Amino acid sequence: MKNFIVRTITGIFFVAAIIVGFLNAQAMVALFALVTGLTVWEFTGLVNDRPYVSVNRFICTVSGVYLFVAMAGYNSGMTPATVFIPYLVSIVYLLVAELYLQAKDPINNWAYTMLSQLYIALPFSLLNVLAFRSNGYNIEYSYLAPLAVFVFLWMNDTGAYCVGSLLGRHKLFPRVSPGKTWEGSIGGALLVVAVALAIWHFTTLYGVNDLGLSAAEWAGMGLVVVVFGTWGDLVESLFKRTLGVKDSGNILPGHGGMLDRFDSSLLAVPAVVVYLYTLTLV
Repeated sequence: MKNFIVRTITGIFFVAAIIVGFLNAQAMVALFALVTGLTVWEFTGLVNDRPYVSVNRFICTVSGVYLFVAMAGYNSGMTPATVFIPYLVSIVYLLVAELYLQAKDPINNWAYTMLSQLYIALPFSLLNVLAFRSNGYNIEYSYLAPLAVFVFLWMNDTGAYCVGSLLGRHKLFPRVSPGKTWEGSIGGALLVVAVALAIWHFTTLYGVNDLGLSAAEWAGMGLVVVVFGTWGDLVESLFKRTLGVKDSGNILPGHGGMLDRFDSSLLAVPAVVVYLYTLTLV
């Protein structure tokens, strides 16, 4: 009972922080720069416990945060593309440094170093692509698309848990996550589609549908989040099983670590970016 209360309180504060953070551009950048740094730091700490692995946690973390901030500056129109040069220099340094560190397995170090950037820093940075968009005259900040991604992820988890608990019989991916069922996944998807249609209705009704998506396109975006969010969850589960850990960390009481909370978004955000850009091409 105590753990349930702690988990509930932490969950409420977590959701509130995300929602409030998205309401303002500066708050969003500050919040997710912090989230990026904490998640990369957590990830590099976990992989450094593996035999013959020693990645530079500090430089990986600083590089990941810098990429997020640089993407925010570039996508908001505040900085030119040259803002990415220091990040590229840091990546080159992390590669070249292995020539002099005499590690037993430098390939492992390279692989995990790059994974910290591709798996964590880059997906978080793409939130800026969703948040800052041109209206034809200048670049504006909008919370609608990035916040919708997280709302869909939360609704998917809620629907999958409720339906899976009541009707779940057929395992979705037992080797990686024995608790997930096909029934739960379908229930989560149906709830997300319903929420997506509700968002379309009310944003259109009140003239704030700045994405310009139709009902079908909103539903499609919701399903993209469901599919890739589920894969993101499974990828992190496989990562933890490989490392032999139950939680990625303990920074969030009752919820584990940063990876445990943001695992679904690490695949869902890039997928939604691709989805929205694809809609502009057809």
